[in-house]
Amino acid sequence: MSKQLFTIGYEGLDSERLVGVLRSAGVAVLADVRAVANSRKRGFSKGALGTSLREAGLGYAHLRSLGTPKSGRQAARAGDAALMRRIYCEEVLDTAAGIAALDALAALAEASPICLLCFERDPAGCHRRVLAERLAPRGFVVSDLYG
Repeated sequence: MSKQLFTIGYEGLDSERLVGVLRSAGVAVLADVRAVANSRKRGFSKGALGTSLREAGLGYAHLRSLGTPKSGRQAARAGDAALMRRIYCEEVLDTAAGIAALDALAALAEASPICLLCFERDPAGCHRRVLAERLAPRGFVVSDLYG
């Protein structure tokens, strides 16, 4: 039996639109997979985002340990998705801590419909695509949401 997993990037969205998209998809919990859950964009820092989601009846979990290291974020900003992916896998997912964090994410996703959140609108250049690929063999079907 397949399980649903969603992803979304908040680039170009406001927090109200994000909530609407999540509700329409049937998401119960937003899994924030940013290493640094601060944003210059109003409403997307950890505290403000968590509050607005809870007020909308949605859950919020910041999974910092699944975030991209600084060097990976720099590679992504430079448009080098292959380097970002290599750094992310080597420094996060292919470590004992990363494997445990991925297992915890899978357990969260099995309990209720979740959506992985990061900044980039295009999932192809974001580490949430790598996470989705790692979860697919566990029976997850991935859908990318857009605002």
